[in-house]
Amino acid sequence: MVQSLQVSDTVTTWVDVCSLDAIAPNTGVCALVAGEQVAVFRVGNEDEVYALSNYDPFSKAFVLSRGLVGDRNGTLKVASPIYKQNFSLATGQCLDDETVKIPTFTVRVAGSRVQVAVS
Repeated sequence: MVQSLQVSDTVTTWVDVCSLDAIAPNTGVCALVAGEQVAVFRVGNEDEVYALSNYDPFSKAFVLSRGLVGDRNGTLKVASPIYKQNFSLATGQCLDDETVKIPTFTVRVAGSRVQVAVS
């Protein structure tokens, strides 16, 4: 008798967004990844990057990539350029309204290229 176990392998596909140098330190850019607008942020002068949905649920506009990057009590965040709600770069949690959270994306720097994961 042969017994088989179901293995759940997930294959990650990486979408090339831009070179790291194309994102000025402490700013963001918008990229279309698998049909979704993704805001990609570079924090500091190194290769620390984060990716969130570009959609601001408060203004109902795709503008978060234009937001201001900073921190609130040690939490890296972006402030929407319209109504100024703050979102954690790591989790997407709104820091001003605990009932609101936006999607985040896995992002990496490979060589000098910024890539966002799609599954």
